[in-house]
Amino acid sequence: MSLLPKSAFAQTVLLIGGLLLVNQVVSYLSVTYYFIQPSYQQINALVATQVDTLFDQDIISDDTRRQQFSARTGIQFLAPQEAVKSGLNDATYYRFMSNQIASQLGGDTEVRLSTQMPYRIWINPPQNPNIWIVFPMPGVGETNFSPLTIILLVIGILSVIGGYVFVLRMTRPLRALQIAAKQVGQGEFPEPLAPKGATEMQAVTQAFNQMANSIKRLEQDRNLMTAGISHDLRTPLTRIRLATEMMDEKHDWVKEGIVQDIEDMNDIIDQFIDYARHDREEQREQCNLNQIVEDVVQARHFDDNHTIAQKLTPIPDIALRRIAIKRVLDNLIENAFRYGSDHIEIHTKALFKEKQIVCQIRDFGAGIEPEQLPSLLKPFTQGDSARGSSGSGLGLAIIKRIIDMHHGQVSFTNHPDGGLVVEFSLPM
Repeated sequence: MSLLPKSAFAQTVLLIGGLLLVNQVVSYLSVTYYFIQPSYQQINALVATQVDTLFDQDIISDDTRRQQFSARTGIQFLAPQEAVKSGLNDATYYRFMSNQIASQLGGDTEVRLSTQMPYRIWINPPQNPNIWIVFPMPGVGETNFSPLTIILLVIGILSVIGGYVFVLRMTRPLRALQIAAKQVGQGEFPEPLAPKGATEMQAVTQAFNQMANSIKRLEQDRNLMTAGISHDLRTPLTRIRLATEMMDEKHDWVKEGIVQDIEDMNDIIDQFIDYARHDREEQREQCNLNQIVEDVVQARHFDDNHTIAQKLTPIPDIALRRIAIKRVLDNLIENAFRYGSDHIEIHTKALFKEKQIVCQIRDFGAGIEPEQLPSLLKPFTQGDSARGSSGSGLGLAIIKRIIDMHHGQVSFTNHPDGGLVVEFSLPM
């Protein structure tokens, strides 16, 4: 499993964020080594010089001068016990300051820094290890220790926000193009997209609009041609049927064959019209798939030779095109009776984890060869010869088109105990 994002948006944001992070780290280190560290070195040098001056002028050894000096400058001279009472143990030891000041004073020196107010520098000089010199740090507040960090953090956040907005502006047209492409793939034709973003993105959007418009015209021409051919075939078929009615009774066997052929041709024409028909004009409505199944089964009660066992579990209502879903169920039930068995089963269930409604229709026939299952949903593809397939081969293609229109899926499997199982799922 790759930890790197796969979308262009996330990859660009990650790249910009990584570059900004590296930039902030380099800036922070540069400021630390070239500005902050020299400042600390200067402070350490000044403190060491002041300590040398105090001992050179014998201010520490003279109590009167020491008290006057403390009152005037705020610098304190404390014995170890007094230093502990004044907060020595709360001060933090800094090795780099101790080493630098010790090198200038010529002996072991311990330097501590108070991290809470009042801020003070504690020095135990090598000239007199029994005394702590406390230098006050006036004008240094709590926020003075981290202005650089705050500034860099604010700059980093603003940079990331700016990069996010920039990338979002660049990828938003791609997202719109992706959604529109999915709609075209499902047979829908959205309004032309407005060219936005960079010039390359605008060119791609315009090309997509032209492609979608061309596909829409081809779809309309195909539907018009299919409907026209189907309509034109009705007239000669009607004349042929009228002619058969005038045939002598001794030719009834021929008449029956012709009538049966005409019925088959009418069924094929109906399938062509159904395939060319657009059910998208039908509005979706909240309905229950179980109720649609019951309506379809109820409409077939007149046929005593075929039985349907319903195994319906409670499922929630979803937005469906009722008539289109009825056509799916009618076609699947008709196929199961025609090519499978006189008894079939219909199952429904809700998969709440996957957020899907599932419907299964099983017959008890001979099933289909496994290698033929993947091609069943292609237009003009018929089932295997073992099931006695006939017709135009558009019935299952019509089913797939309707299920795709609902953003669902259709699958075919052979049941282990015999028969074919057709399953379609619809999103909740």
